[in-house]
Amino acid sequence: MEGLMFRNRWVSLLSLSALGAGSLVGCERTPPPAAPVAAPEPEKLPAPKPMSPEQLAHFFKPLPPRKDAPPPPEDTDAQVALGRMLYFEPRLSKNHDVSCNSCHGLTTFGVDNKALSDGHKGLKGTRNSPTVYNAAGHIAQFWDGRADTLEAQATGPILNPVEMAMPDEKRVLATLTSIPEYSKRFREAFPGDKKAVTMVNAARAIAAFERKLVTKSRFDAFVGGKHDALTEQEQRGLQLFATTGCTTCHNGPAVGGTSFQKLGLIEDYPGLKDAGRFDATQSEDDRGKFRVPTLLNVEKTGPYLHDGSVVELPQMVRLMAKHQLARTLTDPEVDDLVAFLKSLTGELPPAEFISAPELPPSTAKTPKADPS
Repeated sequence: MEGLMFRNRWVSLLSLSALGAGSLVGCERTPPPAAPVAAPEPEKLPAPKPMSPEQLAHFFKPLPPRKDAPPPPEDTDAQVALGRMLYFEPRLSKNHDVSCNSCHGLTTFGVDNKALSDGHKGLKGTRNSPTVYNAAGHIAQFWDGRADTLEAQATGPILNPVEMAMPDEKRVLATLTSIPEYSKRFREAFPGDKKAVTMVNAARAIAAFERKLVTKSRFDAFVGGKHDALTEQEQRGLQLFATTGCTTCHNGPAVGGTSFQKLGLIEDYPGLKDAGRFDATQSEDDRGKFRVPTLLNVEKTGPYLHDGSVVELPQMVRLMAKHQLARTLTDPEVDDLVAFLKSLTGELPPAEFISAPELPPSTAKTPKADPS
């Protein structure tokens, strides 16, 4: 009996010892790694709902005029005719070899298709010559917007030493008044002015002519309600243009020109050295901003950007998507967008209006060409 009790105690002791040892080993052992938890897949945003043609057209309707906006100029036929002559007049340049049309060719959609245009003595500026077509609808003129109106822009190139290089207004007026036909034309265009031949009136006449330089395309017909004016692919491109966010900057009747935007808004644009609108305002907020260009006739107005550094339209589309919208476009998307952009190519005005008119001859008093 006593032996049985001893044996039971021994078995119990062994059992407790085994339990204790097992617990100790369990505390010291490194626990097995937890099974990896799969990261939840990012939630896919639903594709934007397609817009109706009426909704798409809304982006490109003209805004109602501001209450404080000045009334539009009332250009006369005489002013337009004079402006056309001055637009093609090479004697408004120092060496009689550069006119407005030299850099803004009216038969080539208002540009010369060069990265940087050739001015006096073949000098080149630092910015690409933008198209003059449809420029009247822009918020301001020049890439940096330093001219509020076409009038403010018109005579700038005449006095620019790199462009037409006239030394001063006195030389410009001496040239115009030395030619009797111009004195007559100025009096007819500005009959109420005691002194008709002035730089202000020259600018007014050129601006009056430029306001007539508009183009109309199939896209204008679409915006006007003819919704079958665009092909199926062009309409896909327009949908993508709107849903991607391009209309944030490229809106209004000129599909652009209504605002200033930073180049490289989302992702810095490589190699950007031009200060853009900062040059005109000296405000740090404007550094790297440029007037958004019109996309009307964009198929014909390359090379692109303020410096003419991009040659091909598909490449320009990809760069804008990347740096302005943080989007990487697929090849089919680029194809559709480019198809839409080509639908913005319009018809030029009649050839007789955009061709060089017969200019009056010089006289003995007309200042001579100066190549210096």
